[in-house]
Amino acid sequence: MDEHDWLAEQFEQHRPHMRAVALRMLGSSTDTDDAVQESWLRLSRSDASGIENLGGWLTTVVARVSLDMLRSRTSRREEPAEADLPHANGIDARGDPEYEALLADSLGPALLIVLGMLAPAERLAFVLHDMFAVPFHEIGTILGRSPNAAKQLASRARRRVRGSALNPDTNQTRQREVVDAFLSASRTGNFDALLALLDPDVVLHADAAGVQMGAPAELVGAPAVAGTFSGRALAAQAALIDGAAGIVWAPGGRPKVVWDITIARGKIVHIYMVAAADTLDDLDLVILDD
Repeated sequence: MDEHDWLAEQFEQHRPHMRAVALRMLGSSTDTDDAVQESWLRLSRSDASGIENLGGWLTTVVARVSLDMLRSRTSRREEPAEADLPHANGIDARGDPEYEALLADSLGPALLIVLGMLAPAERLAFVLHDMFAVPFHEIGTILGRSPNAAKQLASRARRRVRGSALNPDTNQTRQREVVDAFLSASRTGNFDALLALLDPDVVLHADAAGVQMGAPAELVGAPAVAGTFSGRALAAQAALIDGAAGIVWAPGGRPKVVWDITIARGKIVHIYMVAAADTLDDLDLVILDD
């Protein structure tokens, strides 16, 4: 096998991951394929012998290509064509089994819509860190900014994801009432009570660290979310997360996981599970007494 064939084989091994990154960045199957192809062209023109971590190098390249495409799209005020977005069941019309598996893997239409609201730099910071656990110093290098600036971009994106629900309730007392009732129903396994507290179209998202702990990257709908929490949260506590009521698991007083909750019209409409240590350190977190 010559060097070109070896490089092509290595690239194919990393292709699913690259497509996952590009799809979450671009939200378009056509643009995703273009970004991956451009990454291959850049690799084929590079001196691969000097690349120590090919997977990391390819992630950086496809992220940069996707960022450039997003910025170009924004400058032309273009959006992906509606026909190019994934179907609600996560299956693309092309019938490519690998592509269908990719779409089914942790990318739902609800998250895709929210990501489309973010500025390109925010989207890159959020996608790479929260979904793929890329460190902020590497994200900063891609963006040409400091690690702290990259962290701030991800935090801003996270707040926009959290506030994406229509007319979120900002009254802390009403928030606390809903969260306390949700915790009680979760601990006792009262499935019907959980359903009553959840919006029918509630969405649960988890960051990359949460997914590594076994949480689903995305769940949509009250029955699915209620089933995830029913009979659990025994050691969880109510908390204020950046001033809003939520839930925290903090064994020994050290936060390990938070569930950032958005409430609208008296119902929980969005839950964001955060388990990444650097993100937890960035939160203004106050654990409340039961």
